[in-house]
Amino acid sequence: MVKNRLRIKSSLTIETREGSFGGQRWIQLLDSIDTTQSISAAARLIGLSYKAAWDAVDTMNNMSEKPLVERSKGGVGGGLTTLTVHGKRLVATFRTVEAENQVFLDRLNARIGSLEEDMQAIGRLNMRTSARNQFAGTVKRISAGAVNDEVELELAGGESLIAVITRESVENLDLKPGVVTVALVKASSVIVGIPTGSPIKLSARNQLAGTIKRLTEGAVNTEVVIGIPGGNSVAAVITVSAAQELGLKVGAPAIAVFKASSVILAVSA
Repeated sequence: MVKNRLRIKSSLTIETREGSFGGQRWIQLLDSIDTTQSISAAARLIGLSYKAAWDAVDTMNNMSEKPLVERSKGGVGGGLTTLTVHGKRLVATFRTVEAENQVFLDRLNARIGSLEEDMQAIGRLNMRTSARNQFAGTVKRISAGAVNDEVELELAGGESLIAVITRESVENLDLKPGVVTVALVKASSVIVGIPTGSPIKLSARNQLAGTIKRLTEGAVNTEVVIGIPGGNSVAAVITVSAAQELGLKVGAPAIAVFKASSVILAVSA
């Protein structure tokens, strides 16, 4: 009996009203966090770097209706990283669906012939984005302009995020109040500010206040992750010297600032 050169496999992805935010790899991370109660141990267990694991957790928390992972304060050894009730339920649901999906794939692969050419074409349709910040939100308001429209999104924590895109883009995406949308912002487009007690007027429409969760220093740049209400977070890449001059510290208040024109909007096809 000649075996097919090709077998159909599927990669399950969890979808919520806020959009798509992760599949098998991220579920493995959540599962490992639940087992080890440590982000570093969970990362090692599935072959991720510590930074990559935190990046994934930040994105999942951003894209979920409720936070999936929380970190408790501890003593000298630090606190524990655990799944929330919502996170545990999500993992259990995924495992149930995964088992049913495997039964379906086994039946399908027993019936198919060689679909290599077709499947290669389908594979080319998959895309990923390099934008570090991905926010799920609901369109709250659209203000029409002569060329560009201003779109206001409401994030999970109640914050507003403003994007300025062309009228044609609004029409192509079929944006209207109530539509669930994903906002993409490159970390290099985000400026970090420190509250001084005196209000500062800026032309940038987006100013999200929060607390510094993490600082990752490199040879030239420092990545700053700012936690904002609702379990979301914003990543910014600034120079090491700028971070030092601002005196940035984990736990200190900070503001993520970026222009409305730096926001890219996307919707499910």
